[in-house]
Amino acid sequence: GEVAKDKLVTTAGGRAGDAVVMTKGVPLEGAAIIARAKERELRARGVPAGTIRRAKAFLSAPGLNVLPEAEIACELATVHAMHDPTEGGIATALVELALAAGVGLRIDRDRVMIVREGRTLCEAFGLDPLGTIASGALLMTLDPADAGIVIHALARESIDCHFIGQVVAREQGVMLVEGTQSRPMPVFPQDEITRLFKEN
Repeated sequence: GEVAKDKLVTTAGGRAGDAVVMTKGVPLEGAAIIARAKERELRARGVPAGTIRRAKAFLSAPGLNVLPEAEIACELATVHAMHDPTEGGIATALVELALAAGVGLRIDRDRVMIVREGRTLCEAFGLDPLGTIASGALLMTLDPADAGIVIHALARESIDCHFIGQVVAREQGVMLVEGTQSRPMPVFPQDEITRLFKEN
């Protein structure tokens, strides 16, 4: 529906130690766009038909609407900040959320759920899944105890939700942690998907 396209940035500020959680996975919309627009090239690059078919269907399953999980979370917990990623991918959305809430974030790269089909389709064209249009996921920050309650409640509704990092002081910036390495969150001034539609 149209609602999913409106930016849902709500913030009551953030608190260091808050959990950062993310629903479903990324890049759902990006994978669907690539699958629908570039099917022939994907097949030529050896991507299985089933992967393409599943990615095309992301628009309806799990779909791009994040209102159900937003409503469940807000009913059960005090959500400190909430944002629905769109253009620029999950990386851009995390930076936007941190700015809006006046906090820093430490995000564990391994915990960010990149859907298998999305990873495969991005790899086929050398796109970074973290910077590819990510509608369909929802980011929230909330007290760690509340995060556990929300994750379990969403699981009962068959909505995946995972802890991906924590809120830190604003001075620490938005960092992406990979193993023992920590670096500033990559920023994508343009969505990675635009690279597919540039004239060569």
